[in-house]
Amino acid sequence: MADQNILSVEDLMSRVRAIFETAGLPPENARAVAHVIVAGERDNCKSHGLYRIEGCLRVIAAGKVAPDAVPQIHDAGRAVIEVDAGGGFSNPAFYAAKDLLAARAREMGLAALVIRDCLHFSALWHDVEALAGEGLAALSMCPSYAFVAPAGGKEPLLGTNPIAFGWPRPGSHPYVFDFATSVAARGEIELHRRAGTPIPEGWAVDHEGQPTTDPDAALSGAMLTFGAHKGSAISTMVELLAGAMLGEFMSKEALEFMGPGGLLPRHGALVLALDPQSFARRSGRDPIAEGERLLSAIGAQGARLPSERRFAARDRALAGGVVLSDAELAQLERFQAQGLAALDA
Repeated sequence: MADQNILSVEDLMSRVRAIFETAGLPPENARAVAHVIVAGERDNCKSHGLYRIEGCLRVIAAGKVAPDAVPQIHDAGRAVIEVDAGGGFSNPAFYAAKDLLAARAREMGLAALVIRDCLHFSALWHDVEALAGEGLAALSMCPSYAFVAPAGGKEPLLGTNPIAFGWPRPGSHPYVFDFATSVAARGEIELHRRAGTPIPEGWAVDHEGQPTTDPDAALSGAMLTFGAHKGSAISTMVELLAGAMLGEFMSKEALEFMGPGGLLPRHGALVLALDPQSFARRSGRDPIAEGERLLSAIGAQGARLPSERRFAARDRALAGGVVLSDAELAQLERFQAQGLAALDA
């Protein structure tokens, strides 16, 4: 069994931020990218944790992202706010506009953030958690790469197309869900491939459209949506709202633009923020209290709310540190010492 190495969240954040600063990101951009990667590792979301560092470095090395891009906010004072990521990572663009988005949602009841021309690699719960922390309900979604077949088809056309929702709650953790509209995130299949283990049945088909549990065959074939036609319809909705409606790439275009080299996708993203107090104002009821009645009733039945395991992992990590295997720590130290050159090691 691999040894366990324990790093504090602060130490891990410092190390990951330094890696990206060395790779050419200004401190503010490096901080935003490192934050979402470390948060994934902290919350035991391995598919969106340190595993993502290599993919980010590879797209920098390939010249397919502008690491020093400064997000440009375009605001006409209406419900829709735009931030142009300038071909940079999505995370600095979101955080550059988050406060304005929250203020506009409280002013108007609801507001939308359009993130243009961004390279996207992270989970979406960061966005909705940040807004739930402002007392807002939030939705976040984006296309990805055309790796998923629509229900009844066998050719990749849709992306894994994640969607996340956040709802504010009293206490430290909001109600949050974040999931791909595919059965599993592509990163989960990649982790099975690296581990040499089969994927569960129903995750994917091979290039001939036959069901497979071989991660290599799955990666060269097509992933499947959850819930068959229901997941396929939701995935299509994400393509339309966060791709076509924004005038940004849909998943097939994103793949064609970046090429088949396995680099991270470049497209747009949509974040919606809604103020529960504005919507409920004339009802005489407290929307947060009403929501809490529902969420408490779910828990009273013994059901687990989404993200509860992630929040528990977070609490453990904040108290006792993040546990890394020898291989994970060695890779982290190699990236620290060698930067982009470590990609060839």
